[in-house]
Amino acid sequence: MSKKKSNKIKETKKEPEKESNKIKSKDRSENMNQDNIVFYGDSSKVNAVDDFDYNDHIKRGKSSQNLKGFDDRYNDFVDYILTITHNIWEEKGIGIIYDTYHNNVIMHTGSNHIKGIQSVISGTLQTLHSFPDRKLIGQNVIWSKDKKDGYLSSHRIMSTATNLRDSNFGPATNKKVNFRTAVDCAAKNNRIYEEWLVRDNLWIIKQLGFDPHEVAKALADKERQSDNFQDNFGIDESVDGQLFPERYEANDESVGEFMKEMLNRIYKCKLFNQVKDYYAENAVIHYICNKDLSGYDQIQGMLVSLFASFPSANYSIDRITCNQKGDENEWDVAVRWKLRGLNEGRGFFGEPTGEPVEILGISHFHVKNNKVLEEWVTFDGLDVLKQIYLNKEDKTTDLDSEE
Repeated sequence: MSKKKSNKIKETKKEPEKESNKIKSKDRSENMNQDNIVFYGDSSKVNAVDDFDYNDHIKRGKSSQNLKGFDDRYNDFVDYILTITHNIWEEKGIGIIYDTYHNNVIMHTGSNHIKGIQSVISGTLQTLHSFPDRKLIGQNVIWSKDKKDGYLSSHRIMSTATNLRDSNFGPATNKKVNFRTAVDCAAKNNRIYEEWLVRDNLWIIKQLGFDPHEVAKALADKERQSDNFQDNFGIDESVDGQLFPERYEANDESVGEFMKEMLNRIYKCKLFNQVKDYYAENAVIHYICNKDLSGYDQIQGMLVSLFASFPSANYSIDRITCNQKGDENEWDVAVRWKLRGLNEGRGFFGEPTGEPVEILGISHFHVKNNKVLEEWVTFDGLDVLKQIYLNKEDKTTDLDSEE
C-alpha cells in the first residue's frame, strides 16, 4: 500500500458505540464488495475454529447465527462444515451426502470438473477404500454470506491416513501419509451446490514412494484415451497484447483492499521485491510438499521458482473471504485463485514443455496490522504435472491409474 497510508487497517464504517464497534457483515457487503470479489463474515456470530480441538468444539454452546434453511442441529455455518466433514469421512456416514449436497452439485478439482451427487459419493468411497483410516483435522473455516443468499466456506484440513489398498496413484504401500486439503463450499438450504477442492497430491505421491512424473504420465495417458477433444482455447498471459499488467492501488485501508493490492503487486505484476512491504520479517509460508518457508529470501525464492515454470502466466482472483479475529486489526483471510499460462520455463516443475496449464489454488492468510504473519498455500502439483504431460504421449510407464 502507499507509504502515506497508516500501517493499521481501519474500518470504513462504524456502528454507533452503543450498539457495537464492529462493522456488520451486511454493512461490509454494501460498502466494500462492489466488485463481488471481497466478502466479510461476522466472526461474532459463529464459534470460530481458533485453537479448539474437535472434541472441545462439539461441546461449545449455540452461537448467535440464524442459519436460515439449515438443520437445527448445526450451531452455525462453521459447525455445519466441521460436522458434516466428520460425519461423512470419519464416521463413514456416506449417505449424509444425500442430505447435505445438491443433486446437481459441481465440484472443481484442479483441471477437472465433477458433476452430480453420485460422482461425489463415488469419489468418497474410493478414497476411503484406499485410505480407510483417514482423519480430517479442521484447522480453520473462513466463511461469509454469499451473493446468492447462501453461504461460502473455505475449509483448511490436515489429514492423516494409511494407504492400505490400491489407489488411483498405484498399488497399496501400507505407508502412512499426511497432507493438506483446502475446500471452498457454496451452500444454501442445507445443501452444498458448488465446491472447489485442492489437495496436495504431489506430497502424497512422494510419501507413498512413487515417481511423481510416472504417475502424472499415467494419469495423462488415461485422460487422453477417454477424451480426444480440444481442452484449451486461447492463451492466458499476464500482459494484454502489448499492455503491461496494471498495478492496483488499494481504494481504502480495509483488509480486503490490502489483499487485492498485495496479490496484484506480487503475483500479477511479479514485484517480488515488494514482499517486504506486505509480509512480516519473520513471516512463514506453509507451501506444498510439506515445505515451510521463513523470511523474505525463502518466500521470494519460492515465487521465483514457481513463476519460472510459467513466466508469462496470468494470475487472477476468484474470491477473497475475510473474518476478523479477536483484535481489531487481525484477520483470517481466504483467497481462491487461478494461475493460467504456458509451461515455457525451467523452474519448480522441471524442464519446460510449452504445454498450457491451469492451476486452481486456495491460500489462507493470517494478517495483522497490514502485514502477513502466516500463509498456507495449497494447490495440486500432481495435477499440474498431468497437464504438462497431457499432450505428450509417453509409453514408458504402464502404471495402472485412474483420474
